[in-house]
Amino acid sequence: MYFDTAVAGYWRALALPYNDSMAALGGDLYVRKATIDYLGSARYDELLDIGVRCAHVGNSSLRFDTAVFRDERLLVHGELVYVFADVATQKARPVPAPLRALLQAYEAGEAVLELRTGDWTALGADARGIRQAVFVDEQGIAAELVVDDADATALHALATNRMGLPVASGRLLQREPGLAQIGRMATLPAVRGAQLGSAVLRALTDLARQRGDTAVMLQAQTAAVGFYQRHGFEREGEVFEAAGVPHQAMRRAL
Repeated sequence: MYFDTAVAGYWRALALPYNDSMAALGGDLYVRKATIDYLGSARYDELLDIGVRCAHVGNSSLRFDTAVFRDERLLVHGELVYVFADVATQKARPVPAPLRALLQAYEAGEAVLELRTGDWTALGADARGIRQAVFVDEQGIAAELVVDDADATALHALATNRMGLPVASGRLLQREPGLAQIGRMATLPAVRGAQLGSAVLRALTDLARQRGDTAVMLQAQTAAVGFYQRHGFEREGEVFEAAGVPHQAMRRAL
């Protein structure tokens, strides 16, 4: 169970929405073998580190090495072998080239994310899809509220993974001279926890600084206040409601 959970985190670290990506690749991964070697015991409520890496990509198989640590002590290690196969027949198929390249690049320490900035004409179609998935499908916000006239004059940031799938986006407005406003920040649910929102936020903040803004503000959903505080934003005023969701105004000096 621990290793399965760690493998799920591995896909997030690759900015890879698992179900959509496997569907696009025309197959799925099935466990072929699981081996576990116990060297020591962990006890209830101990803090453990779970490690996982893709150690080998074969013709149709992937081998993951896994380990459980308490501090620096290795307690358990194992091996998980997956086979890429056709969903209908479950017959093995070669690991698709895009997936192979992504795994090898990640294990070599290469970036798995591409960040682009530009206008709505260049990035709008992909940003709209992310907003639909997050704001409309997940949060139940009316579709007509997630795209507006301000998009045409805003600067936008879009994160895509190495397979070209858009996974996170946001926009930058000019609230007044010297004051930027960040908004429409969204990350696909399947890849949250991989620091994609942080990457988009940094890109937008850098854009504001480059054009000479001295401060940036935003209206955060209250569930995301902690995220923005970790990036230097401070609360301003009282909580208010927008599109049926509680929000908090926040600001950061540049």
